[in-house]
Amino acid sequence: MSNELEYSATLTGASFLLYELKQVLKLKKQGLSEVEIKRKVIEDNVFEYQVTSSLKRSVPSVLRRANALDDLLQEWVLNSPLEVGKIINLYAIMKTDKLFFEFMNEVIREKLDANNYLLEKKDLNVFFAIKAEQNEKMEKWTELTVNKLKQVYMKLLYEAGLLVDKKSGDLNRLLFDEDIKRHLTSIDDTAYLKAMGE
Repeated sequence: MSNELEYSATLTGASFLLYELKQVLKLKKQGLSEVEIKRKVIEDNVFEYQVTSSLKRSVPSVLRRANALDDLLQEWVLNSPLEVGKIINLYAIMKTDKLFFEFMNEVIREKLDANNYLLEKKDLNVFFAIKAEQNEKMEKWTELTVNKLKQVYMKLLYEAGLLVDKKSGDLNRLLFDEDIKRHLTSIDDTAYLKAMGE
């Protein structure tokens, strides 16, 4: 599980980034080291960003996600249909961000388990308020940071396909490929499957 991770606000500078993850995985497959990947992404603007400062901000997150995936999952991101890549990317985000995993596990999973398909603003507010009470580091975060994270969480859910509409807050169940379910179960990562509502 993601116990060794600390709460962080790095997601404010890194959203879904599935396209970027695919580019990094292609470079990994070519045998490039992390340092070489970083250099190539920035020098060649592999992500095709208009502003290079955004590149420098997102590369570490994308590398962390790429490193959280085993060879089979990396292969699936590169060669499976888009929906499969989205689910694996969501899994990688949870594997590398403790707070987001807890949000998925404590808010999204509970809603889907109860067949409640509505994510309200108050659900996010309550989650962040409780976490701030439990964690000194989070308690020091500015309101701006917390609000940005709330926006990013909504965007992540939307891009993953869990959120139908950001305004209405309507949730949707993901359709899981049997191979993904089997594989995540075999590597003892069923907690992440459950957090995604499976």
